Amino acid sequence: MKTLIIHGQSHKGSTYNTAHMLADKIGGEVREFFLPRDFGEFCTGCTSCIIKGEENCPHHDSLAPIVNAILEADVIILASPVYCYHATGAMKAFLDHLAYLWMSHRPDERMFKKQGVCISTAAGAGVKSANKDMADSLFFWGVPKIHSFGIAIAAESWEKISGKKRTKIDKATSAIAAKIKKAHGRVKPGLKTRGFFAIMRMLEKGESGIPKDAEYWKEKGWLESARPWK
Repeated sequence: MKTLIIHGQSHKGSTYNTAHMLADKIGGEVREFFLPRDFGEFCTGCTSCIIKGEENCPHHDSLAPIVNAILEADVIILASPVYCYHATGAMKAFLDHLAYLWMSHRPDERMFKKQGVCISTAAGAGVKSANKDMADSLFFWGVPKIHSFGIAIAAESWEKISGKKRTKIDKATSAIAAKIKKAHGRVKPGLKTRGFFAIMRMLEKGESGIPKDAEYWKEKGWLESARPWK
């Protein structure tokens, strides 16, 4: 099994350690990227990726290694500490670049067979909203199974987390790892994903959207009987 971790920060704190604890329990190959160290560009809003194709993004060359790793992974872990009640700006800036992969544009069929995990830690509140920031992208990419874990660590660093909190993290990551391994190779989109895909299919079939997207859906056969999860 291939696990990819995308860290929403470049330091190795509580979120980093929690994500690695989970990855170690999943086992297999682990690859990771740190934001903004490995990618720190802001989306310029030029819409080139959507209108013309992702290769036309001004940041395509530096973005490509992470995108390729996403497409190759079985499990995608998005990990971000809470900054001002949300995921980090670095994580958001990265996710902004992948709008073209959404089901409303040109989703990759490989995404519909993966599992995703959203992990966040905070000194206090905000883990739910931070995880939702990341889970939204996973869902709209077509990832059918998304796990989430967030915890208020009430500490300044990983070393200062209480024993009680560490036990909670250990139990939660063990439970998620067990679910991931059990579902590996057998995940399929649920009603929510299939329903949203059906709505997008109707829009693309109406030929009132973006020509690049309509051509893509036609080539995939999704305007007919084919589906990305089959």
